[in-house]
Formats: sequence, C-alpha cells, structure tokens
Amino acid sequence: MDLEDIRVEIVDHAESIQQALTTGDRQGFRAVFFELHEYDQSVVYLALPTQLRHQIIEWVTPAELSNVFDELDPEDVDLEHLLEEMAPRYVAEMLNAMYVDNAVDILTTLPADEVSMYLAFMGKADAAELRHLMNYADDTAGALMTTEFVSVPVSITISQAMAIVKKAAAESEQIAYIYVLDGTNQLVGVLSLRSMILASDDALVADIMDTNLITVGPNDDQEDVAHIMADYNFLAIPVVAKEHILGIIMIDDIVDVIDEEGAEDYSRLAGVDVVDLEESPFKSVIKRLPWLLALVFLGMGTATVIDQFEGLVQQASILAVFISLITGTAGNAGTQSLAVSIRRITLDEQRGLGSMLLGELLIGGLIGVTAGSTIFLVILLWKANLLLGVAVGLAMAVAILVANLAGAFIPLLMNALKVDPAVASGPFISTLSDLTSVIIYFNVAGFFLHHFAGL
Repeated sequence: MDLEDIRVEIVDHAESIQQALTTGDRQGFRAVFFELHEYDQSVVYLALPTQLRHQIIEWVTPAELSNVFDELDPEDVDLEHLLEEMAPRYVAEMLNAMYVDNAVDILTTLPADEVSMYLAFMGKADAAELRHLMNYADDTAGALMTTEFVSVPVSITISQAMAIVKKAAAESEQIAYIYVLDGTNQLVGVLSLRSMILASDDALVADIMDTNLITVGPNDDQEDVAHIMADYNFLAIPVVAKEHILGIIMIDDIVDVIDEEGAEDYSRLAGVDVVDLEESPFKSVIKRLPWLLALVFLGMGTATVIDQFEGLVQQASILAVFISLITGTAGNAGTQSLAVSIRRITLDEQRGLGSMLLGELLIGGLIGVTAGSTIFLVILLWKANLLLGVAVGLAMAVAILVANLAGAFIPLLMNALKVDPAVASGPFISTLSDLTSVIIYFNVAGFFLHHFAGL
C-alpha cells in the first residue's frame, strides 16, 4: 500500500468515525477507531470538533486515549485547550498511562496551577517521578529521558532474565536493550534482545552482556546526545549519574531533537524564527526588527562606499550597471560557504586551520576565476570593451574569494568565542559581502581606468 492509498484509507476511516460518533454508535466507533495506528488516531482526534471529542472521551478509557496523546507534539498542538475538555481526574489517569517522557513534555507546556491540579490526582510516587523529571533544564538529556526501561541483575541466567523481560515488556517503551545492574544497582553492562535470544538459556548474563558502555549524563546537551546516537546507530542510550542509570533516551525523541535543532539553525541562517509559526504578528516584528535594523546600518556602509566613488561612476557610468551583479554573486558564494562551514561545525568535522585555509583558498579561487572569466567574456561580447571586461571579471573573482573565506571562517571564529556560529546568518554574510565586494570592485575598476584608460 503506497502513501496515497494510506491517505485515502484514513479519510474513509475518519468519515466512518465521525458518522459513528454523530449517530451514537459506540461499538461501531471503537471497531473503526482502534483499527487505526495511534498516529492516525491522533490525526483524526485533532480534526474532530470539540463536541465529538467529548463523545470520544466518554467512550474510551484514559489508558486508551493515552496512546493518542503519546503521538502529539506539544509544540504543534494546543494541549492546554485539549486537556480542558476532560475532567481533571481523567487527565491525571491518562498522563499516568502515557510514557513518562511524553507525559513530562505535556506537563512542561502547562501553567503551574494546572500541573499541580493534575499531579494531585495521581499517586505520590508517580507524581514525584514526574516532578523530578520536570526539574531538568530544557534541551538536556534529563529532559528527554524516560524512566521506563528494563533492567536485570548481573548474577542470573539468560532464562531468568528473559522471564523478567517478558513480565516488564508491557510497561516499557522499548525492550531492544536490557540494562544489567550489579548488587548496588550500578550499571555494569547491556544486553540486546537479539543476543539474549541467541544465547543458551543456561548462560549467565555476566558472560553475555556488553560491558563497553556508551552513556550520557542528565545535563548533557540534547544535540550532543543526538550526535552520539547517530554515530553509534543506537535505538536508545542510557542516562547515567554516578554509575547509576537514571533513565534512557529513545531514538524517536532524538529524531524530534534533530528536527528541532535543524529548524533553529535554519531560523538563524535566515534571520527569522521558523520554529514558532503560530506567534502573533507583533511578536514576529519584535524578533525580526532588531536584526533587520542592524543589517540596515551595515548596509549603510555599502552606500557610503558607493558615495565615495561617485566621481569614478560619473566618469564611467557603465560601472554602475555591474554593482548588483558583483555584490549578488559574492553574497551567494559567501552564503554557500557559510552553510558548509556550519555543517562541519555541527558534525564536528573540523580540519586543521592550515589545511582548511588552503582548501577554502582553492575553492574560492576556482569559483572566482570561473565566474570572473564568464563575466569577462559576456562583457567582451556585449560591450566590446576589453578593459571593462578585465576590470569587472577580476573584481568578481577577488570578491568571490573574499566572500568565500568570510563565510568559511567567521563561523569558526564565533564558535571559538563560544557564540552560536549559526548567528553568522545568511543575511549577515550577504550584507558583509556587499560591503567588501563594492570596495574591491571600485578599487580594481579605478586602478584599471586610471592606469590604462587615463581617467
């Protein structure tokens, strides 16, 4: 079944669900609704009007609805409004049935008084666990982890360990990895479910487990965790403090982190916020205006340079025709180099400064010579002016080389100063390239015109 068939099937199911809700057909609703994947259930649930969602709440248990809310992204949905449609006790039971990390994600989006109200309806131990996880700072491993994992003692056999896994599987978010604890509950090893299946029932866990542990701390940055899991192709990674396992981070949460970090980097590169698309126009203006005003003042530098060469432009007005061509091409080259540089920093693929400088000189030089030669030929054929073609072509080549170096090394400098290199955004590099390319262009053109044309 391809994607289009899946969409058609979901639409058909959604129509059947809405009809069952409207006609009061409880059995028909449950038969169709629970045939869907949990993600599709969440899509249908969100698409329904409030009145029909109230009907669903009456017909399904909190545990059943927890599967729907496990699929919701707190950043994309007005969860506070959705939860207000339910009785507080119902919400508490639903949150308690959810995977712990997802429940924490929801609670951290709510006002403090609502969080306290829902936790008051839970058992003390469950409420304490959620409060503890909510204390971890955003964007850290602790904020991502779930405490629902399977662990076994180091001293038992594989047969005994498998019995523990089977018993705990229903309450755990994943059972691909089984964590091995010693007598003091310290993490000493990990078992994959595959290795357990292949091992003899009488084999000891201590003999089968992998003791080469890769772990993260609760305060580690989520982006660093994402890199580790990507490098090692992990489905989950343990969060450890003082050799005790606190929880695990699942690959589905890391996918969300990668998406979030990518959106943030794109926001900085573009000089806008593409993460929060639902914010008010006033907030958008407040966020965008300071950056744009800073670029206006930087752009004034370009205008000032052009003004300084007004006399040259009056003597050879044809030079004005190529200003936007020079600045635009150099700006594009700088932005390309910027994107590659930030990607290298993100992936921690930085080479030695010398080899990097040599590489960027070679790249910028080749691109500059190619672009400069092209515009030289265009001007030669178009204006039949050899001197003008050489001046513009050489200026473009040098401007591209400088813009390429700026785009490559400004992010490195900012990273060395502990400033997010993505702040060296596309608009900033483009505006800076405009300034440098105009300076280069008029100086090169002035040199040729004064020395070879006698102007």
